Amino acid sequence: MSAIPDSATDLAAALRAGEITAYETAEHFLGQIEAHADLGAFVSVSADLALDAAAKADARRAHLTREQRTTLPILHGMPIAHKDLSAVIGSPTSRGSATTTPLSPSRIDSPGVSVLRNAGAISLGKTQVPEYGLTAYSENRIAPAARNPLNPSLTPGGSSGGSAAAVAGGLLPFAPGSDGGGSIRIPALACGLVGLKPGRGAMPSDLANGMRDEFGAPQLTVTGPLAHTPTDAALLGDAMRGVSRATAEGAWSLAVRRAGDLTGARIGVSTRSPFADTYAISLSSDAKLALDIAVHNLEGLGHLLEDTDFHYGDYAETFSKVWTSGLSLLDFTPEEETLLMPLTRLFRERAIARGETSNRAAAAHLHTHAQHMREQWGQTDFVLTPGLAMSPPAIRAFTDLSPDADYELQCQWAPYTSMVNVAGLPAIAVPILQTRDGLSMGVQIIGREGSESRLLQLAEQLLHS
Repeated sequence: MSAIPDSATDLAAALRAGEITAYETAEHFLGQIEAHADLGAFVSVSADLALDAAAKADARRAHLTREQRTTLPILHGMPIAHKDLSAVIGSPTSRGSATTTPLSPSRIDSPGVSVLRNAGAISLGKTQVPEYGLTAYSENRIAPAARNPLNPSLTPGGSSGGSAAAVAGGLLPFAPGSDGGGSIRIPALACGLVGLKPGRGAMPSDLANGMRDEFGAPQLTVTGPLAHTPTDAALLGDAMRGVSRATAEGAWSLAVRRAGDLTGARIGVSTRSPFADTYAISLSSDAKLALDIAVHNLEGLGHLLEDTDFHYGDYAETFSKVWTSGLSLLDFTPEEETLLMPLTRLFRERAIARGETSNRAAAAHLHTHAQHMREQWGQTDFVLTPGLAMSPPAIRAFTDLSPDADYELQCQWAPYTSMVNVAGLPAIAVPILQTRDGLSMGVQIIGREGSESRLLQLAEQLLHS
């Protein structure tokens, strides 16, 4: 068997060139998944479906002439996996909840899954998520907790925790994630990866449910890539955006290749969290050091770093209501309710008790916060914040607490991410340093609307500074 390249970009090129087959590649990563099952990254593995798809991909390539091979899809034969929140043909979808069993294989693909299938990617299975994608850790009642490859006693974050663990642990070359309050960036920061949260509407498949949720709040959840490098993130991101052919270099990939073109950006630096008026928010020494290093390196690259004075009003209360109001729309039997995780059950009860009028009022008020944040952050080209406030907590550190204490710890661990979803702007998580414990600590950069390419450029610059 040919050697598997380290980078996803190199692997994609090798697959298109025929230097390695899709079948060999699928076998390799399926072997990695089996060998590292203790990471809890996967809740189901579709080995037979994946190998069959890989064999067909190889057969299609073999029947093409040299000239015709330029039409191969951008992710020809590339193995990926999808969060167990998305529908994938032939795989069950639990949404991380015991209330959804027994399960049957899906007969359809979710819109984002369909885009990547058309781009030539091959799904190896479904990755671990928290119940209904609700929390910043990936633990539930249906499968073992997802664990951090940097230290398996710790969480890899959530809700894309299983996907991040798979990429960081070498079980996948890269993976699509989704982010409604930090669910790409939190796991990326926890596992030492690059994680890009695009702006609202930047991914065409994200628009299937419109720009607002059922109560009229800004649609918080978007999809984006988790990868080891900005180059790999750009490749997957371009495919997720609908770039189908490898010969048509995507705008994000082109931007990373020309990262040096971005000079003299004005970057506001902020350690102010919108949760600070409600919870005690403090940064660990490693989180402070990562931010200091990022500031120093960005200044060394010729960018202009500026102090900021942001304020966020009653954001924490409003966001909490909107974040959980959708739970009131879930219908369960009394028996099913007993299967819910404690946090899900309590916050659903509160959402129901508030009633539709109150939930709609919170949704309307969140638009005011979104506009205010966009105006504040728009005073500079980018905003630089810490990533996570501390190292990843241990497995069960959240679930051993009461639901309210669980939620408070989530806000204290990831105090800078959800606000970007509310504003609908793009942001990128960038690993900056390795701690003495072998963990990763990074930063977040927030961009203006449509600045995904520039965020990838800044990340590329930081990682090579």
